[in-house]
Order: sequence, then structure tokens, then C-alpha cells
Amino acid sequence: MNRVHIKTYGCQMNERDSEAVAAMLRARGYRIVPDEDNCDILLLNTCSVRDAAEQKAIGKAGYLAQRKKKRPDFVLGILGCMAQNRGATLLDQLPDVDLIVGTQKFHRVPDYLDNLRAARDAGVPLGASIVDIAEEAGSQNTIRDHLVSEPKSDAGNVSNHEENGAGEPAPQVSAFVSIQQGCDMHCAFCIVPKTRGDERSRPMDDIVAECRTLAERGVREITLLGQIVTSYGRRDYAAADGVGAFVQLIEKVHAIEGIARIRFTSPHPRGFRDDLVAAYARLPKLCEYVHLPMQSGSNRILRAMNRPYTRERYAEIVAALRAVQPRMHFSTDVIVGFPGETDEDFAQTRELFAAGDFDMAYIFKYSIRTGTPAATMEAQVPEDLKEARNQILLDVLRENSLRRSQSLVGTIEEVLVEGRDQTGQRFTGRTRGNRVCVFDAEPRLIGSLVPLRITRASVSTLYGELVLVGVESRALKVESQTLAATASSGARL
Repeated sequence: MNRVHIKTYGCQMNERDSEAVAAMLRARGYRIVPDEDNCDILLLNTCSVRDAAEQKAIGKAGYLAQRKKKRPDFVLGILGCMAQNRGATLLDQLPDVDLIVGTQKFHRVPDYLDNLRAARDAGVPLGASIVDIAEEAGSQNTIRDHLVSEPKSDAGNVSNHEENGAGEPAPQVSAFVSIQQGCDMHCAFCIVPKTRGDERSRPMDDIVAECRTLAERGVREITLLGQIVTSYGRRDYAAADGVGAFVQLIEKVHAIEGIARIRFTSPHPRGFRDDLVAAYARLPKLCEYVHLPMQSGSNRILRAMNRPYTRERYAEIVAALRAVQPRMHFSTDVIVGFPGETDEDFAQTRELFAAGDFDMAYIFKYSIRTGTPAATMEAQVPEDLKEARNQILLDVLRENSLRRSQSLVGTIEEVLVEGRDQTGQRFTGRTRGNRVCVFDAEPRLIGSLVPLRITRASVSTLYGELVLVGVESRALKVESQTLAATASSGARL
């Protein structure tokens, strides 16, 4: 009676938290199972960025609570941002939930489940629910465990492992590494400072040691994670020769043998100072891909959002990054329908969004989050107008993304082979620009960097064929030189 299923909602930070909880539970003797209908304990790791995300998790928890009528010993827990945001008030809607654990207490989950199991095994009714949403100093240092190279049948939905042709677990080739938690920005629309707390950074040496261990286990690509990842260590480490703490960390990870690629998310535009921009020209393992949240293209709305940059500064950052790395790929976040957004404000957002020539974007209709400044602002935008503006940006995105995908047809891209695709018949991986690729390959290539000739493209996926062994190095070199000399044209910032 120790089978655990973890269902994760929301961002990559939540995925990383779920992975760490799963690893800690496995170390305690629990089994992580992929089937929610075949578990004894079900944990929902939740999101609070939008009300719809919370309502989805609440609906799921309500449905799962019905299982207790047939199985009184079934344990249901709610973790993460919604747990932190709502705390014990969740029990008003969901009285059958056994465990509510906030964002600074993930490492306590094994202890709490041990307590619940002990009571169950002793025949004692579970009784009052456990609720823990208190702050805990040093909690940012507890998200360090990974599920790496575990069997597919025991991995749940918290990892990306596949099996190789011999039925053995294939190596995990990419991993998230949490470097910083919390946020001090206090954007007017955002509840993250409430759900994740103040900004807290992990020690640099601990992060590097974690990355080194992952490399020894076969991980080739590291994604550094934080609420405002570019703020890493700004209070803890002094700049050296004009290089700030975040870039110093990237340099140390870059030096680890076995790590072939480095990414990070989510940054803030204010973090793109000269040292970070220059890093893209001098650190070859740092992939030419940037997620750069825009939120709005109107300076008036940016001020109302408490976003400390202008549309002009945003355009400067994009131009600077493309100057040092002509093959740079961008994604972004945009909110439409923020309180007070006029037609002119939205027109400016659409203009900046189109000029950004983004490969991908997360476009959100503004959602009221109780407890944030924007929730009580006047001139709330009607839902139908939000929907119309949202669709306009989606149409722009589709056109830009398809054009950028199709521009890669005929080129040769370096792809990290991650495993089989969803059909199980072909293989998948990502380019340095974070484009998903599908192709024919062999299991032995999982974890390898391979040259892939792109033969066709959809809005979000590239399809290709491997370049013949023996000519890939020359082909990649020629392709890189050609693309650098003929940087893509078109409407760009």
C-alpha cells in the first residue's frame, strides 16, 4: 500500500518540484506509478498563476475524493502553489483531502505520508488533515534530488525516461536544476510572490555539484530554473570583472565535462545586462534560445503592471542578442486584457509582438488573482474583448512560427536525441533553438548530438533525416557558416 502517483499542473518549476518529491519518496521506499487509477496515494502538485488552473485542480481533487467512499485508506494530497495560496480554506471545499503542503515544504512530504501510513496500518482513522504552508529558511536547498534512469513502469508522470531496444531504461539526457526560488518583483498581476515567497538563491557550489552528478549519470542538457532566474545570487555574490553571479554560475556549469547544452528559464528583461548578452557569443554550450517575457508592448500598461522596462528597452535587448547570435530563437509571455488596456495599448502590443518574430509564445487572457493589485484596478476589460485580442495574437504567432519553421527546411540542425516520440515508432529531440524534431533513428543514439537535415516543418515541429556518419561535422560547419553569413531577413526587432 505504498504506490504513489503525482499529477503535475503548471510550469517547469512545478515539474522539477514533482520530480524531487518523487525521488525523495522512492528513497523512503514508496513506488512512483504512472497510473492514477492504480495508486494508494495521489498527490496533486498545483498551479495558481490563473484562476482556471486552480479550478481545474479543485475539480480533479473533488472527483478523486469520491474514491474514499470505496477505499477509506486512499490518501489524497494537494501540494504546491494552490496549497500555499489557499491553505486550510481548501478543506471548506475539499474536506476529504488528507494533506496540504505549501511550496516551502515539499521535503516534508515523505514524513507526512509516513505518519498517515502508520496511522492507517495501526487501524487508526486518518482523522484531521495535515496542513503545512509555513515558511522555512533554506527550503530552496531541498529541491536537489532527481529521478534519473528509472524504469519506465516506475516513473509516473514526473520524468521523461524511455526504454531502449533491449527493454532497459534509456538514460535521461536532460534535467531541470533549481537554482533560485521566490520573487521580489511584485508585478501587479502576479500571485507568485505570495505562493513562492521572497527571492532565495542556492549556494553556487551546491548547484555545480548537482550538475556534475547529473553529467556523470548521462545527462547532456541542463536547464537552470528560477522564478526570476537572472536574479540568481545578486545579494550573495559580487560581480567579478563585470560578470554577475548568474553568468558566473553559467560559466561553472559550462566547464563541466559531459554537459553539452545549457538553457535557463524564466528570466526577466532587466536581467539581460551586457555580461549575459555577451555570454551567448563566448559560451558555446549556452543554447541560442531565450524565453524573454514581454507581457505588454505599451509603456503605459507596463507601468501599471509594475514591469520596470519599456518597449524600447525590450527591443534593445532583442536586437543586442541577435547581434551577438544571429541564429537566436525567442519565445515570450504576453497578457492581453490587463485592466485599463485600450485599443491603442493593444495595438502597440501587437506591433511589438509581430516585430519580435517569436518562435513560440504563451499568450494569456488577464485573469483576476485575488490579493494582487490588479484585482482591484478599475476599467477591467470585458471577456469578449480579451478573447478577441487573444485570438489576434495567436494568429500572428502562428504565421511567424510557421514561417520560421519553414525557413529551416533544407538546413542541417544539431539535435539532441531524447528518446522515442509519442507514437513509439520514431525518435524525438530538440534543436539548439528549442525546436522539437521527429526523425528515424536507433535507440543507441539516445543522448547523442546528431546532425539532422530538416525535410519539412509544421508550426511547432520539424521533421528530418539523419545526415550520413562521416560527413556530419563538415556539414554542420558549412551550414553554420552559411547561416551566419545570410542572417534571416524580415520584420524583426
